[in-house]
Amino acid sequence: MKRKIIVVDDEEHFLDSVRRGLTLSGFSDIRLESDPLNAAALIATGEQFDIALLDITMPGMDGLELLQTIRRTSPNTECIMVTAVNEARMAVNCLKLGAYDYLLKPITREDLVFALNRALERKRFLEILELSKKNAQELDQPQAFKPIITGLPAMRRILKEAELHAGSDVPVLITGESGTGKELLARAIHQASRRSGKTFAAINMASLTGTLFDAEFFGHTKGAFTGAEKERSGYLEHAHRGTIFLDEIGNLPLELQGKLLRVFQEGEYLKLGSNIPQKIDIRFIAATNADLDTLMAKGQFRKDLYYRIKGAWIHLPPLRERREDLALLITEFLRDFSKGSNGPALEEEAFTLLLDYDYPGNIRELRSILQSALNMARDKPISIDCLPEYLKKKKPSKARTDHRVATETPTTLAEVEKNHILNIYRQNANNKAQTAKILDVGINTLRRKLQEYGME
Repeated sequence: MKRKIIVVDDEEHFLDSVRRGLTLSGFSDIRLESDPLNAAALIATGEQFDIALLDITMPGMDGLELLQTIRRTSPNTECIMVTAVNEARMAVNCLKLGAYDYLLKPITREDLVFALNRALERKRFLEILELSKKNAQELDQPQAFKPIITGLPAMRRILKEAELHAGSDVPVLITGESGTGKELLARAIHQASRRSGKTFAAINMASLTGTLFDAEFFGHTKGAFTGAEKERSGYLEHAHRGTIFLDEIGNLPLELQGKLLRVFQEGEYLKLGSNIPQKIDIRFIAATNADLDTLMAKGQFRKDLYYRIKGAWIHLPPLRERREDLALLITEFLRDFSKGSNGPALEEEAFTLLLDYDYPGNIRELRSILQSALNMARDKPISIDCLPEYLKKKKPSKARTDHRVATETPTTLAEVEKNHILNIYRQNANNKAQTAKILDVGINTLRRKLQEYGME
């Protein structure tokens, strides 16, 4: 299918270079614009483009303004930002504003075409399932994603995109701060894939040194080195036909990245002490909380490996950007700690502090705080005295309190649950079927709850 691309940059030589590179790569419908205001006016008239390649620094209207304009007027256009300035904050800001990717100048034709093809693949997924429609966020395999607790439409969209990628063997890169649930999402992708009955091997790449990497990753034959008294299989053999999760991929030493790259490129490896290649069938999912663009600019991460692991890219937001999920997470964690019961009561002041905290350690920190508070409460209601000292010293800001549940602050987990159910019910225009799907409960269970709350 022919795809339309618009490239907006005030540097004429860059536009010419992009046109030549894309034409040589088989792209034909390419619109070049050196004036961002002209580009904005063109899109405002209804002209549709599949991909927009936007420079960030331009006179008249910068790329971020143009990005926001395109997202408002042409939401089905995938935007890729381009800049000569390597700033992690800028990259994150672009993603928050709706960009699909972020590329650093100078850009090779290979890198550009790779980014465009991935953006087009994502666009094709969205078109097939019409994710812009409300009911398109329903998961085909909800059980695989059940451990990921959320009621937010934005997070449901992320889970749906992850489920789409689970249907193929494309490598997935998951980014996000520490504690946001990257491994949990990787396991969900594995469970939703055709490999769900096979091994899921999680490897902390930061823990692997040179010798240990070879022995652990590839395995070894008997006598391969001093102390190798018998043959041993490595992660690759162990996870054959399954999934390997490469956690903290950004911390893998540079000298080992080439060895990993060969596995991606060749689909085979050599055991230590052997010269017979071993073929593998493995799906790779990588994760990092590091800024790989910065590491590449410093020569600390291989660009060729980066584009191998970034077949699909999923970014998990920090908990401070998911405040509407806090009440649900608190409820579920305490219920989990209480082995299925409704859990202990949560005093109002303690609940308020939990809602107002920023959680720099994200979901992992919230879970640890609640586990500690439950231990301190000793089967009594969780009070403010059960919470850590540093949490009690934080004063809520007005911005944070605006995110609280719109009803009266609950004092028990049952009331937290009630408010969450009613909020989701109202957000979905009192649609019981949709609400039950989001909450992952049966329709009869939802009806019973609504009757209890006087809503039926």
